[in-house]
Amino acid sequence: MIKIKQLKIVYKEKVLVDISLDIEESLALIGESGSGKSLSLKALLAMLPKEMQLQLEYDAPFTFVAGDTLGFVPQNPFTALSPLTKIKKQFFAPKERVAKLFDELGLDSELLERFAPELSGGQLQRVVIAMALEKQPKLLLLDEPTTALDPETKEQILELLERLSKKEGFKMLYVTHDILSAKKLCEDIAVIKKGKIIETGRTQEILQRPKEEYTKMLIEANFANRDFRE
Repeated sequence: MIKIKQLKIVYKEKVLVDISLDIEESLALIGESGSGKSLSLKALLAMLPKEMQLQLEYDAPFTFVAGDTLGFVPQNPFTALSPLTKIKKQFFAPKERVAKLFDELGLDSELLERFAPELSGGQLQRVVIAMALEKQPKLLLLDEPTTALDPETKEQILELLERLSKKEGFKMLYVTHDILSAKKLCEDIAVIKKGKIIETGRTQEILQRPKEEYTKMLIEANFANRDFRE
């Protein structure tokens, strides 16, 4: 269990985010744009603008270090890699580790000799995931990682992440507004509104019996019918 006891972000005396989260295995942080989802990830990755103040208190069997114990998969794979450097030059792990990750992600090792613009969106996202996992992080942070992908590739990426989390032994914090993908990937959901957690629980329970009107609105905005709750 990873317990984020307090994550508080302040800008010019205004509290932008003030949340706590329990990550048992996989937790989706869902909410509308501007609710504080991505800002919270930036805080964990020590990527906040210098004018913002952060208070962070957590209980975990490791120290939060971006790029080491914390892996990160950004929203857009097309901007996550250098277009002028071969893929192999953008990894820092030993060749054996990279080869293993490529095999687990269904990537041909020949892609290591290519440049990012030569890869498809699905291939790029797999490469970005491999980079996030090269140092065997304990917690993987995902910021809308399937937004730029077509439905079939999106499904494949979610399945890969679920399988890899079990094989590699990392936990996941998945930021998204896409409740269907959260349902497929995460055991638990936390709903964030204006920088506050207003509802949390098991994914299926939240989807079947949401307590807050805001949560109901998010669900209805994602689905045309209620079949997903079965």
